[in-house]
Amino acid sequence: MRSNLTTLCYIEKDDSYLMLHRVKKKEDINKDKWIGVGGHFEADESPEECLLREVLEETGLELISWKLRGIITFIPGSSQTEYMFLYTADEYTGTMTECDEGTLEWVEKSKVYDLPIWEGDKIFFRLLEEGREFFSLKMRYEGDCLTEAVLDGRNIT
Repeated sequence: MRSNLTTLCYIEKDDSYLMLHRVKKKEDINKDKWIGVGGHFEADESPEECLLREVLEETGLELISWKLRGIITFIPGSSQTEYMFLYTADEYTGTMTECDEGTLEWVEKSKVYDLPIWEGDKIFFRLLEEGREFFSLKMRYEGDCLTEAVLDGRNIT
């Protein structure tokens, strides 16, 4: 069974985020959405090991500087609950490669909200903009509709 532990990283450069437009996989809960890079833990990986491996696999970039910003409890309707370790990164080496899961593109932070992203992602982008050091965010969905959002134990929907 696939792990329900994942990492998600937003790499920052020149007031932009590296975004992944998920358009290449047929069976994909994120189909046509724009998200950060990351993925599922492999056996015995720590969150940091998963982060570094997934970023390298999806982008060709090796992270030098990153920070754990939050834990997201993602409840996608009738599917298995996913626990995401949310990171930002601001230093890396390497040359960006093509991703087999979608198209990678630098997007100005102010324009991210105009993309087809998960409704709940707008909450954590706002928290990142506000400089929140660390947070826990629970998001429940029915299809693409956000039905519950709980920030640090308090309902915000």
